[in-house]
Amino acid sequence: MAHLAMTLAGATTGIRQRIAARIATMSGYDLATVALLAALVALAFATHGSYAISNDEEVQQHYGELIIAYYTSGFTDQSLFHYVNLYLYGGFFDVMAVLTERALPFVEPYTIRHLLCALIGIAGIAAAGATARLVAGARAGALAAFALALCGPWYGSMFNHTKDIPFAAAMMGATYFLLRAARDLPHPRRRDVIGFGLLLGAALGIRVLGLLLIGYVAAAILMRLPRRSAASARARLRFFAESVLALTPAFLIGYVIMIAAWPWSALAPLNPLRGLIDFGQFHYEIRTLLAGNVYTMDQVPRWYVPAYLMIKLSLVILIGAALALLFVLPSRHGQRLSTAQRSEIALLALIAGFPVICEVVDKGPAFNGLRHFLFVVPVLAALAGIGLDRMLAQWETRRRRLAVGLGATLAAALAWNAAQLVWLHPYQYLYYNALVGGLAGASGRYVADYWVNIMPEAVQYLEDYVARLDETTGRGLPRYKVGVCGERLPFEKKASARLQWTSNWDHADFFIAPTHMNCDRALPGLEIATIERLGVRIGVVKDRRALVRPEIARR
Repeated sequence: MAHLAMTLAGATTGIRQRIAARIATMSGYDLATVALLAALVALAFATHGSYAISNDEEVQQHYGELIIAYYTSGFTDQSLFHYVNLYLYGGFFDVMAVLTERALPFVEPYTIRHLLCALIGIAGIAAAGATARLVAGARAGALAAFALALCGPWYGSMFNHTKDIPFAAAMMGATYFLLRAARDLPHPRRRDVIGFGLLLGAALGIRVLGLLLIGYVAAAILMRLPRRSAASARARLRFFAESVLALTPAFLIGYVIMIAAWPWSALAPLNPLRGLIDFGQFHYEIRTLLAGNVYTMDQVPRWYVPAYLMIKLSLVILIGAALALLFVLPSRHGQRLSTAQRSEIALLALIAGFPVICEVVDKGPAFNGLRHFLFVVPVLAALAGIGLDRMLAQWETRRRRLAVGLGATLAAALAWNAAQLVWLHPYQYLYYNALVGGLAGASGRYVADYWVNIMPEAVQYLEDYVARLDETTGRGLPRYKVGVCGERLPFEKKASARLQWTSNWDHADFFIAPTHMNCDRALPGLEIATIERLGVRIGVVKDRRALVRPEIARR
């Protein structure tokens, strides 16, 4: 026993020494990034209950259960292949969430989903920072991490966009390991190949768009090919072949994870490609807003996604990413980048821009604003960190005072973004930048609370109102019927037994609705609560008892 205690004490001391040595090598920017990530984890645990269950989570939760049933039944229970259209998606996150819930049965399932999604979103922030740091140093990494953490569409989606955020984080993580592996081609380090393969599989296990990473591998290899003046065509071909061979284990790892999390992809060799084609041909009766005009998802203009990128992302990210692209160009003076750095920035620009260009050229379906293109946001944040860092470095070599002023301006801009997110809480995903006049300028013209995230706050208002009614009258109805412009589950998870969800809105005593797509105007009634952020109405609660039960309303 004494020997075991001494062994454990020695191991603990060794771990402490390694951590201390690692911290000693970290710059102030690295420490700031670590502090940011720790603060985000604390915020996730403290605030996750403020976010509603999103419209898709119930079906995604069930899909994860069906995948597990498929395996535990010995492949005989094939219900997942007939469950709406989710067989076209992978269930990597959903399976993770269900397994975690079963391991922690004392925690409410959707609490686990939201916390798990938030932690993965924070990992995506870390990956964006690590990627920028890899290319341009610690300051670039810190700027990228802070820019993404204070990006409303990202932070506000981390808790209940349980397919979009995990996919985006996996894509960003895979991009980081791809850049690391590409630096050592044609003989990349094993850990980088494994890391890329694991995250490639995670991305493919959520969405078939993870296939884009295979194309990015080819681009990375081409960018690393020896110059023609220094190598023959045969040597260049050999370099390409050896690089592909070295990365083949990553593809195999990714494929195994994909078929495990997405069983439909294994039923036929070309199913992943079929899924990619079908994914671009969805045509539901879903309406969306753009510049005050209403479109169905298959009729949106080609500029729909670029427009939402321009007005939803913070100006810090937009300006920083644009600067990064400028620094790709060779310069005769000032702070220069190496050829390798310019190649890596160009690759990041390709990864961020190619899906958007494809959407524009192919005129694919789109709705819910930026939601389905969240996976390009971390890459843009990484580019922003690089661009802002290079800008500061340029001026530090010329005019020190001006560089200090620019740094202070940047810090103020990030602080302003942070204040905006605090004021919007928990509706950070409603953030719009100054190009469209903020949330006030976007209201009624662009997508708003399509997830009906107002549900927890609206239900609480209604619960308090009903309690006051009971105090006034001395008694109340056993139940009130509530119409909801949203899904049933998010309402019932928050409402008490006194409030009964009803699909028959004409007989609803109360009505809860967001202002998105004018749903608040669907039914008349007395507004008893208005949910606002930054002076903009985003949701209402209406008392309709005078219309449906006048004898009760007079009590």
